[in-house]
Amino acid sequence: MILTRHEIAKLIETKKLVFEPELDEFQNQPHAVDLRLGTVFYVPKIWELTPEGRKVLNVDVTESAGNNFEKLELKPGQFFELAPGESIIASTLEKISMKELDIMGILYPRSSINRRGLTVDLTGIVDVHYCGHLMIPILNRTSSQIIRIYPGERICQIVFERLQSAISEEEASIHGKMKAKYNGAEAGGLCSKKDAEEEINFVRKGDFSGLKKIKY
Repeated sequence: MILTRHEIAKLIETKKLVFEPELDEFQNQPHAVDLRLGTVFYVPKIWELTPEGRKVLNVDVTESAGNNFEKLELKPGQFFELAPGESIIASTLEKISMKELDIMGILYPRSSINRRGLTVDLTGIVDVHYCGHLMIPILNRTSSQIIRIYPGERICQIVFERLQSAISEEEASIHGKMKAKYNGAEAGGLCSKKDAEEEINFVRKGDFSGLKKIKY
């Protein structure tokens, strides 16, 4: 069941759903909450200087990508311009704390952002009991336009859904064989983190049969 603004307001009133900073009236939607763009941005690096010389970065998706991004933090009132075809990661302005046992969230782009030539590539699930800032991947999909965005503008929306049964905080923290990687994330700590080394080793070797022996 998708929650309406009335159920969302009730959760906020009872502190079962907390936004920091608090929501303003512009963010209030019939069955969603608009989230604002934060001040922290991650820009992909394309090269690094090593003892051997200047190397173009070769990103291995089985490794943490945190070192492959340059973190930028803007001051309120400053803007961020995306070059044609450029892809970045940004944080939400709001930190969200979800304290209800049977409420999860789903992130969606705002259609008005897409109309500006940006792709906000969100199909993200926000787990029950999640606490932290949220990551927003943004792509300038035009071939010729520089697109300017401002911290504080509404960038995406979160829809809240009620689960059929409650999940404890301990259960919600288990993702596969690992603890949730991003729960508690601050705006400055949203870069990619590694999956379990055990799983990565199977993937690197192409040992799918060994991987599937670890039963669900």
